[in-house]
Amino acid sequence: MRIAIASGKGGTGKTTLATNLARILAQDGPVQYLDCDVEEPNGHLFLRPEITATRSATIPVPEVDNERCTLCGACSRLCQYHAIAVLKDRVLIFPELCHGCGGCARVCPVQAITEVGRPIGVVERGTADGIAFAHGRLNVGEAMSPPLIRAVQEEVDARATVILDAPPGTSCPVIAAIRPCDAVMLVTEPTAFGLHDLTLAVEMARALRHPMGVVLNRADMGDDRVERYCAAEGIPVWARIPHDRRIAEAYSRGDIAVDVLPDTRMYFETIKDAVRREVPA
Repeated sequence: MRIAIASGKGGTGKTTLATNLARILAQDGPVQYLDCDVEEPNGHLFLRPEITATRSATIPVPEVDNERCTLCGACSRLCQYHAIAVLKDRVLIFPELCHGCGGCARVCPVQAITEVGRPIGVVERGTADGIAFAHGRLNVGEAMSPPLIRAVQEEVDARATVILDAPPGTSCPVIAAIRPCDAVMLVTEPTAFGLHDLTLAVEMARALRHPMGVVLNRADMGDDRVERYCAAEGIPVWARIPHDRRIAEAYSRGDIAVDVLPDTRMYFETIKDAVRREVPA
């Protein structure tokens, strides 16, 4: 099973939930944690894995053989991102705009275009107390993270329960992270802001036709508007985690709550049971 942990905005406790849930699930069998927030990965701060392998991630960008090119413009007309432009006497390539689809090479009538790999970041993998771990680090200045997110997902272990810690929000990187998953766990707070961003995240998950459930973090600090929304929309609330200063303090130290606060384990056990009960295996 692949479970994506997502949220409509940052700061809801998504990584706290993901790392603690990975620790709880590891008691029952193989678990893998994939940090798909490649622009700002932080799961490693809590799981503290031993990194055993690092590989470069690249995106294929076009390279033009000027001797064969006829300047027909077929490649430029195809590219919706203007990564390749055909002028009167030459072809210009803008690698940072290229999405690596390979379409320009396929439509070239004289096979003047080949593809070369352009590094965009690295993927690191290792283990953390029996939890398989992988994350990506996007190179500074890179505009697009989905290709690196997909590179992280190549590390998926089909034998394990996989926790994918998605980036915050509802933009392209989030969709890239949750698209291959079996279910989406949406983390939110009982506030007006939490409800607004949750509605966006729900629309995204529905567009991808993923089963979903909500985890209400700091559940005793706001109001019931999120609860009423979930009831009206038929979205199950998988767990309610109350505000607990001790959990926040553990987070600030880089500790996993279930390791240092045994009485918090029941919250994450509830989530584990809900996922196994409500998500098809």
